[in-house]
Amino acid sequence: MAVSGGSGPGPVLSLDTLVRLGRETHTPGAPDDRARPGAAEAAEGVGTGDGAGRTRPSGGLRRLPLPAGMTLPLGCDAVAVPAHLGPPLMPRLPRVGCVYADETHWWWIVPADSDYALRWPDAAHYATGAVLPDAPHTDRLPTLIHRPSGTVPYTPPIPLYLALCRVTGTTPTWSRPVSA
Repeated sequence: MAVSGGSGPGPVLSLDTLVRLGRETHTPGAPDDRARPGAAEAAEGVGTGDGAGRTRPSGGLRRLPLPAGMTLPLGCDAVAVPAHLGPPLMPRLPRVGCVYADETHWWWIVPADSDYALRWPDAAHYATGAVLPDAPHTDRLPTLIHRPSGTVPYTPPIPLYLALCRVTGTTPTWSRPVSA
């Protein structure tokens, strides 16, 4: 009697994979580009660059490009805040991941689904997949201003959320009184 070394009928999907797949099906404007060359890079926030800070992933979406050598074990989203709030946030965070800045916003890379059951303050813009909103005045991407040591680009989302609530004077959603 022989025992087969096969691993069943197909690939095993983890909970992280299922959440990511579910998020992709609900992301407005996200193209179904899994079959196109370079789609994996675009989905991970890499995109194609021209060496001048401009990136256009397939489908025309602009994503924040991660530095070489970074890994995304938890997917990739971004949180943007007005530029004047960036400097006061930095010292309030226990760990700072990749941070990008342009004239109007600072962007923090956070794990995918960091908005689940969490309402970010009105000053913040949550970008699923680290996709940047359209900016017709420029084709330039925000500049990387902080790169963490190691290979993980994330800023922990809860400390970022709490620090942002603090600097904007917003009460965290779980601290608000319950109304009947």
